[in-house]
Amino acid sequence: MKSPIQKILFGSPGTGKSHRIKSEIIPNDLGIDESQTPENVIKTVFHPEYTYSDFMGKLVPLTTLDRKVEYKFYEGHFLKALAQAYKNILSTQDGEEVKNVALVIDEINRGNSSAIFGTVFQLLDRNENGWSDYGINLSDLELRSIVSLIGFNHSGTEGDLPTYKYEGKGHAKTLEKHQDIFSELRIAIKNDKIIGSCIRIPPNLSIIGTMNTSDNSIYFMDSAFKRRWNWEFVNWDKTHPPDADYGELDETQWETLIKNINEFIKKQHDSIRGIEDKQIGYYFIKPPVTTENIQNKLMFFLWDSVFNRDKQPLVRLLDVERNDLVTFGDFTKLHNKFITKINAGEWREWRTKP
Repeated sequence: MKSPIQKILFGSPGTGKSHRIKSEIIPNDLGIDESQTPENVIKTVFHPEYTYSDFMGKLVPLTTLDRKVEYKFYEGHFLKALAQAYKNILSTQDGEEVKNVALVIDEINRGNSSAIFGTVFQLLDRNENGWSDYGINLSDLELRSIVSLIGFNHSGTEGDLPTYKYEGKGHAKTLEKHQDIFSELRIAIKNDKIIGSCIRIPPNLSIIGTMNTSDNSIYFMDSAFKRRWNWEFVNWDKTHPPDADYGELDETQWETLIKNINEFIKKQHDSIRGIEDKQIGYYFIKPPVTTENIQNKLMFFLWDSVFNRDKQPLVRLLDVERNDLVTFGDFTKLHNKFITKINAGEWREWRTKP
C-alpha cells in the first residue's frame, strides 16, 4: 500500500492544480487507474452552501407514486470515500496490495471547511501507519450507510436487532456476530452499536484539496485545521525553489529551528495580531521534517497566517527590497536564506520595530 496523501495544492488560479492531481498524483503517487476503477476516486467542490450534511450524509424526503412522503439517507462524499476504502481493505486477498481511494476536494476554502468537516476534523491526524490517531462516533444512519456500502445486506431480524449477510454469503447474523469482519477495519460493535470512538480513516484513503491563494479570504482556515495538512505550492510560472542547503532536519535541528522562529515571532509582536496563536508547536510537522514541508507548510503558515498583515519583518530579516518580496512565490525561493537568517539570530539585536 502506498502512503496516504493528505495535501492541499495552492497557488494562483489557472496554474494546473486540478490537472496535477488527475494526471500525476492519482495515477502515479496513489497507483489508481481511474478508467478501470472510477469508484476509487470521489470528487467534490466546496462552495458557500456546502454543509456537513453534504460531506457526511443526510436524510432527503421523497414523494412516492401514491403521494406518500418517504425519507432516504444519501451518503455524503466523505462517507462514500470512507466506505470505499473499507471495502477495498475487506476485498484484498493475501499477497495483494490494498487499493487506494482518493477524495478530491476542489476549492477547499470556498466553503466553511471547519463547519463542513465537523467531527471529521478529529480524523485528520494520522499516525505512522496511516490510520487516524483518534476516532469518532457515527450516528445510526451513518453506520447503516457504511454497512450497506461495504457489502452487508439486510436479511431479517434476530430479536429486536436486524441481521445481515456479508456479500450475500452465509447465514444472516447481527452486526455483532460479524465482528471478525469489522475487526479488519478496527471497528468494534456490540448490540448493533459502535463501541467507543472507533471510526478512523484507514491508510488507503487519501484526501487532496486545491485552493486558490487569491480566494484565501473567502472563508478563514484556522491554524489547527491548516496544521493537519501537507501543502504544495504551484507557482504560475512553473518554477521551483532552489535545492535546499539544510536537508531533512533531525529532531534536535527541528526543535532548534522552531525555538528560534517562535522567538522571532514574539519579537515582532507589534506587527502580529493574536500572537499566542501564531507560535508554532513541535508537532506542527510530524517527523520526518522534509525540505518540502519546510518550503510549503511551514513557510506558507508564516506568510499567510503569522505575517499576513505586515511583511516588513520578513523583508528586514531576509535583507531584501520590499518589491522583491511581494508574493509567496518570492518568499519560498528564499527558503535557504530564511533558515540561515533565523538560526543565525541576528534579529535578536533589533531594537525597534522595522
